[in-house]
Amino acid sequence: GLMIALEATTPAVAQLLGLTDYSGYRASQVMVLALAVLIATVGVHTIGSLRREAFAAKQLGQYRLKQKLGSGGMGEVYLAEHQMMKRPCAVKIIRPEKSGDPQALARFEREVRATAKLSHWNSIDIYDYGRTADGTFYYVMEFLPGHNIGEIVDDYGPFPAGRTVYLMDQVCAALAEAHGIGLVHRDIKPANIFCAYRGGVFDVAKLLDFGLAKRTIETPDGPTHLTMEGTITGSPLFMSPEQARGEDNVDARSDIYSLGAVMYYMLSGRPPFEASNPLKVMIAHAAEEVVPPREHNATIPRELEEIVLRCLEKDPDHRYQDVTSLQRALRELALDEPWSSERAHEWWNCNGCPERKKLAAELVEAAAV
Repeated sequence: GLMIALEATTPAVAQLLGLTDYSGYRASQVMVLALAVLIATVGVHTIGSLRREAFAAKQLGQYRLKQKLGSGGMGEVYLAEHQMMKRPCAVKIIRPEKSGDPQALARFEREVRATAKLSHWNSIDIYDYGRTADGTFYYVMEFLPGHNIGEIVDDYGPFPAGRTVYLMDQVCAALAEAHGIGLVHRDIKPANIFCAYRGGVFDVAKLLDFGLAKRTIETPDGPTHLTMEGTITGSPLFMSPEQARGEDNVDARSDIYSLGAVMYYMLSGRPPFEASNPLKVMIAHAAEEVVPPREHNATIPRELEEIVLRCLEKDPDHRYQDVTSLQRALRELALDEPWSSERAHEWWNCNGCPERKKLAAELVEAAAV
């Protein structure tokens, strides 16, 4: 069409074409155009098929995947939407390399069942669980607008004492329910504690990821262990000494140690022990004395430091014996500037901090959508 238009409107083109065999030119032009039409038709059909396949690949039952939110050792997490209810949610899909491992699949399924038994406001809610036609395992949980503790520390520095106590009180409440049904988390770390916007409230703590959980009470769901005996599980920076030694008799007091390590991180901006080699970190947890957090941040109240250090005792018998006792100690603290939902709202909407104000607006918008 372009060549015909140029021939009709541009004398120079018409003169050039007149120098050649006109009939031969027309025949070759028709052949080229026919070939172009064929290639275009096949190409459009192929691209359309690939797009449909890509859409189907992103469709898990009634859930449409939108974007990847993160990944872990067992699976990847995507922002998704229920097609009928148009409700945003998060979908965790088991990693492809794990899909052929029966033990990994069993652990993935038990993670879902364990988490689904929890009903506390500060535990992540599980909506659904399924398996696609091609064998992909997934489960669906609530979508949490907000940031985890690690992200907030990275962006804004250590938490004030009041906010640390406010959030950890909620985490203790969630763990109390889990421990009450014989479930030990074993992977408490900043990335697994979320500061969310829920129900019009900021700084709602949510405890995530029971993928490494261990049962201390036999249930009909299966054996008490969700991981192999004698293996080292957890995150080296926040694991308890008994986890670092690979002991099998890890109980709820291991989670209390990890809570202490997370509080240490929140208050000081660094974990209790640091090293380039994870093995050295685990050895430090098992054998070395921790530096008091006030040496990193002198504004930490001494009473709160004592609570953190008691959680970080090497001997489980010297720690708080249950999470309710830790929660009680946190609530009995007399803080100069206690935190509240109102102060959390002010923090996220701080007039002097446009980045936080923008983020707060994004959270509210995301929750509304």
